[in-house]
Amino acid sequence: MESKEYINGYIERARKAQAEFEKMSQEEVDKAVQTIGRVVYENAQYFAEIAVEETGMGNVEDKCAKNRQKAGIVWNNLRGKKSRGILETKMSNSMFALKCGNAIIITPHHKSVKCSTKVVEMMNAALAEAGYPENLIQILDEHSRENTRNLISSADVVVATGGAGMVNAAYSSGRPALGVGAGNVQCIIDEGYDYKEAVPKIIKGRSYDNGIICSAEQSVICPEADFENILKEFEANGGFVIRDKDGLEKIRGALFEDGKTNRHSVGQNCQKVAELAGLEIPADTKVIVAVAEGTGATDSLGGEKMAPVISAYAYKDLDDGIRIAAENLERDGKGHSVSFHSDSEDHIAKVAENLCVSRFVINQCSSNSTGGSYYNGLNPTNTLGCGSWGHNSISENLNYTHLMNVSRIARFMPDNYVPTEEELWG
Repeated sequence: MESKEYINGYIERARKAQAEFEKMSQEEVDKAVQTIGRVVYENAQYFAEIAVEETGMGNVEDKCAKNRQKAGIVWNNLRGKKSRGILETKMSNSMFALKCGNAIIITPHHKSVKCSTKVVEMMNAALAEAGYPENLIQILDEHSRENTRNLISSADVVVATGGAGMVNAAYSSGRPALGVGAGNVQCIIDEGYDYKEAVPKIIKGRSYDNGIICSAEQSVICPEADFENILKEFEANGGFVIRDKDGLEKIRGALFEDGKTNRHSVGQNCQKVAELAGLEIPADTKVIVAVAEGTGATDSLGGEKMAPVISAYAYKDLDDGIRIAAENLERDGKGHSVSFHSDSEDHIAKVAENLCVSRFVINQCSSNSTGGSYYNGLNPTNTLGCGSWGHNSISENLNYTHLMNVSRIARFMPDNYVPTEEELWG
């Protein structure tokens, strides 16, 4: 079967399911969203195990926590919000799609076809048991670039979460596309802030799921006066610090190959990264801390690292710290996120006004807060838009409202005040 014919089958099945599903009530739609969220929540451990087994990336404990947390946060954010009928106000991906009465077709990464397919099968089984239309959620069973290309050129809306190649293809598909940018979260510790409070959160974020999360801290930018004490605090909490030229070069070689990410290090733990680098580290190391020799303008360690390695910098004053972060973001991650540990509202405002990112998380672990949390106001999602800074169409967290068409009724209002020419033009 030719690729176009194969993809057309998925599109036709999706449109048939959607035509039936979009007629359902708000209560029925919300029940479907809750159903697939519960599948992920109740099977979080199993899904984590099969994902790690198939991809060889990340770790089961963190993936299990992520599955449970994200399923709960997303459903909590969606429940009770009107998305059908007449809306009183204006207002992860599968849950968003179903919330708005859409069907969804998934094309997974080639390393996660089996585990992704299993998740979709279990979601569909739960939906079928609850009496919902067949094929609301589909996943391609034949993976190829041609199939993906034909799918994204046939869909109504494309949500692209993946590498730059996939996102660029989505934006070039001729269809409305919502994509993400590269992650390279810069973490700044403010002058005078209690670094003993910040360091454990940073380690948790950088080590989470073996550093594969795009929202994890990538660089820690510290006040010069506290730099050595902060490094000691990292060591006291499971960090292994590298500052000699030979060690730094070995770490670069383990993380990057010909200027690109070394696929053998992606989602691997510290021990595997050290093995690739030819270094010996303690068995209980949680993160490798590399004291970079320059910003991303000159040192690859200032860029995105897909493993639990964090770059460390010392700044003279906050303006210098902002400069370091900005230069790293110019290399990778512009538009994504910044983590700032500070008690100063003036300094928070200064950082936010001078760095080009869509999210600033304050005094939190970045890896599990930038994608939404019970404890902040960000929309819970797995798709973090980076705006035009990151060549994306949205500069916020993807939400169900991005997948919903809204028709607005404009009534004639004869009593509205019309300003005079003098009021308009002075």
